[in-house]
Amino acid sequence: MFSKTTDPTSAPPRPSTGAPSNSRSTLAADLKITGDIRSTGSIELLGEVEGTVSAHSLIIGNDGSMTGDISAEEVEIKGRHDGRVASQSFTLRASAEVKADIGYSRLVIESGAQIEGRFYRNKG
Repeated sequence: MFSKTTDPTSAPPRPSTGAPSNSRSTLAADLKITGDIRSTGSIELLGEVEGTVSAHSLIIGNDGSMTGDISAEEVEIKGRHDGRVASQSFTLRASAEVKADIGYSRLVIESGAQIEGRFYRNKG
């Protein structure tokens, strides 16, 4: 019976600033995604992704697998990754299997991690 209309003189909604949020998204083990994923929060990947991931932080779980590029402030890999990584903090856990070129400012590699690729330290 009644409806609310928007005021045409009001300002449009403001876009997201891209600042990191406190949100955490978990991509379940039975999930397979082909495409690009973007988040201002954290992503925990337990399934499989083929594409690119851009987030504040990314954790690839023990059974997680990713093929493609990663761009995140913090990256922790326990599972498998094949591609490129641009990060500030990069951590490879003992169970990791990685074929990648990795840009980092801070680096941790646990004994047992398998890595094939190139590391380069970010300038600045």
